[in-house]
Amino acid sequence: MAGKIPATADYIILGGGIAGCVLASRLKEADSSLSIVLIEAGPDPTGHPLTTAPLACFAAHYSDLDYAYRTVPQEHLGGRPCYAAAAKVLSGGSAINYGAWTRGPAADFDCWADQVGDSGWSYRGLLPYFKKTEEYTLSPRVDPEQHGANGPIHVVSVSDSDPNRKYPLRQPVEQAWLELGVERVWDANGGEPLGLTEVVESWRDGKRQCASQAYNLSDVTVLCSTVAHRVIIEHVSGVKTATAVELVDGQTIAAAREIILSCGTYRTPQVLMLSGIGAKADVIRHNIPLTVDSPEVGRNFHDHLAVCLWWKLRHPEQGLALGTPEWKDAAYSKGLPADWMAFSRVPNEILSQSLIADAESTDGHDLLKPGRCHLETLVAYAPAGAHLADVAMPLDGTHVTTAVLGMTPTSRGTVTITSNDAQTPPQIDPNYYATEADRQALRYGIRQALRLLQETRAGSSIVENEVAPDGYPGLDADSTDAEIDARVRRVGNTFYHAGGSASMGKVVDSRLRVYGVDRLRVVDASVIPIPIAAHYQAVVYAIAEKAADLILHPTK
Repeated sequence: MAGKIPATADYIILGGGIAGCVLASRLKEADSSLSIVLIEAGPDPTGHPLTTAPLACFAAHYSDLDYAYRTVPQEHLGGRPCYAAAAKVLSGGSAINYGAWTRGPAADFDCWADQVGDSGWSYRGLLPYFKKTEEYTLSPRVDPEQHGANGPIHVVSVSDSDPNRKYPLRQPVEQAWLELGVERVWDANGGEPLGLTEVVESWRDGKRQCASQAYNLSDVTVLCSTVAHRVIIEHVSGVKTATAVELVDGQTIAAAREIILSCGTYRTPQVLMLSGIGAKADVIRHNIPLTVDSPEVGRNFHDHLAVCLWWKLRHPEQGLALGTPEWKDAAYSKGLPADWMAFSRVPNEILSQSLIADAESTDGHDLLKPGRCHLETLVAYAPAGAHLADVAMPLDGTHVTTAVLGMTPTSRGTVTITSNDAQTPPQIDPNYYATEADRQALRYGIRQALRLLQETRAGSSIVENEVAPDGYPGLDADSTDAEIDARVRRVGNTFYHAGGSASMGKVVDSRLRVYGVDRLRVVDASVIPIPIAAHYQAVVYAIAEKAADLILHPTK
């Protein structure tokens, strides 16, 4: 897909991740006469051994397909730098992610729409684009009006993916949640996910669907292993206008119509700053001429912090988890080793007290609105996340995991640059666990996960004990806030859902146009203004589908 670099194109898209691939494909599909150049710093994933089987995603961490960034030391995680994965490959996260397909609650998108004053970003406004992406396998309890049937991305639940994909712990884990009083929700992708739901994934017959292969790029000029330095901005008829892209080798490509940044939450603000768009102090300190003083570039950065709890199985000889010799049915490898995820709310009285402690008004606060889901808990039949948290845990079928995710953090961080070199990694500061609201939410979720496997009949029949990292006490639902906070500081890590660093309403308008510059847009997760209780691939596909419409139909 790499070839001769053209001198000009109608549209130049920087970043060949999910958004870039979707946008390039849809623009070309709508008008075959358009010349479109898609520029990606990483390689083409075709034939790469880590981009086929679902379980290969674990080996993709720290591979040649991963930027494997490190955050700055996190003040509220004991000064510990954290891993920050980022796909360096055409197709972006769709080439290496874990494949979970969750849209998030309708309430989240409605809060987004309210914040930016544009109903097009509400759940109802985005629903046509969610549906356009999907080829959804519908069970009898799923509302077909909520889902697409002819989209490029095959979406399927665990039980529908293969009749033999019946994990041994499926029924006991479900029963434990039901004992805890969590009710089943049959279509968590229908806008109301609160409750216990089956895991839904984006595999097609047990194979990964890379965006660059699911969406037709055959007539797009795709430049892989090509790094852009900056967007060139000139005065055209007295208006600051994006006119060309400069690559790191000095070559330029002129854009006749628009330049679109789809470099992702970490690199899009970097490209903006290298182009002179950002907070004045962030830009000029690196001898970059200031083009647009845009103080919010790289601000409002948010991410889902996850805390894994590892459990020793009571009867591992029964072949209950990944790594045991009995775990040999080929159907088990058609997705991740998990059946269930639960979306939960923190009681409003607890959240209200936390918001007051954070000096926030509780009057009409978004987190308190009905339909918001503050937590996700995923039970995985493997010691998931242990390696990335630097915790020794054998992959021999003896351990399982509960991963607790804070889905609506109020902590905000920054992404900025440390030099004017495009190949120098950005400086990433998620500012994890900085607010009392975030701390109370994760404490609540961790205690819920502990009760799930320690205090229910079904849960306690599965596990022998919770396995703490060396030097840390085991936890139970009566553990103190300080003990839980200490565990979060030790093992808390990203769940790869970073967003907000080029936020809608702050850096771009609701048509994704960069404030202060004509013919320049951003289309990726960096525009998401508030955290969404979702795994972001489904959201990014919808953003890109909508962006194509906004570009093709300027008055729509």
